[in-house]
Amino acid sequence: QVQLVESGGGLVEAGGSLRLSCAASGRTGSVRSMGWFRQAPGKEREFVASIAWSGITTLYADSLKGRFTISRDNAKNTMYLQMNSLKPEDTAVYYCAARSTILSPKIPANYPYWGQGTQVTVSS
Repeated sequence: QVQLVESGGGLVEAGGSLRLSCAASGRTGSVRSMGWFRQAPGKEREFVASIAWSGITTLYADSLKGRFTISRDNAKNTMYLQMNSLKPEDTAVYYCAARSTILSPKIPANYPYWGQGTQVTVSS
């Protein structure tokens, strides 16, 4: 009922920046908050950041706070992730997700809607 499409990934040098976008469509009225997760080969999917769709509340993974910024444009049904000072360890597939509950935003299982993911590769 909710479709999510990520874009903006690519190859960047260490220290560079990327802005990821996530366009939501379908029955977006059910969405209460959205988040970004990432998954590197051989690792579990991990929380990056989340934002309330109708509010200003944001959460970040402690290790990323200060380098990454999450935002959204409700009029465009689009969420963004601005990534600055990228490091090789940031290399992963980045996924956007949406949820209709108020359960913990850091748990992937609490998000029923997911995008396909966009690859971010940071070279040293």
